[in-house]
Amino acid sequence: MADEALDDMDGAGDGPEKKRVSGKRLIIFAAIIVLFLVGGGVGAAFMLGLFGGSEPPPAEAATEGEAAAPAAPPPPQDTRAFFFEVPDLIVNLNTNGRKSTFLKIKIALELEGPQDTDRINEVLPRIVDNFQVYLRELRVDDLNGSAGMYRLREELLRRVNLAARPVRVRDVLFKEMLVQ
Repeated sequence: MADEALDDMDGAGDGPEKKRVSGKRLIIFAAIIVLFLVGGGVGAAFMLGLFGGSEPPPAEAATEGEAAAPAAPPPPQDTRAFFFEVPDLIVNLNTNGRKSTFLKIKIALELEGPQDTDRINEVLPRIVDNFQVYLRELRVDDLNGSAGMYRLREELLRRVNLAARPVRVRDVLFKEMLVQ
């Protein structure tokens, strides 16, 4: 009787036989793995610069053993900054209520050279007018946060470059900004 119970226990563990993976599924699974490996290898080679289509810069070409004539040093760049002070601007901002909100702003323009100050002086009334027209349409919410300051800087830079053409203004710098 004990032998029969053991035989029954051995048979209980044998459930339905496991299904074999078909040949098509095995091939598809292997193809997917191969595609991922090849794609990863190509991506890694691209990121490492192994597929560089352009010639290396002259400095790198000389280090690779090519006999290159020494290149002339680049001309020194004038890194000095020249600033032009725009008169203080006081404008009332666009509000929905009866309470007036004012903006007082001090701006400096960064120019490429001292010769540009004459052209800026010639068109200064137009620059101030462009600034005031734009600033009057702003709301207090437009000036909030660093994103508001960045948008204001970019818009003023665009307007001053349009007014002072052909002179190029490098940057608009805020010296003081007060919203009251």
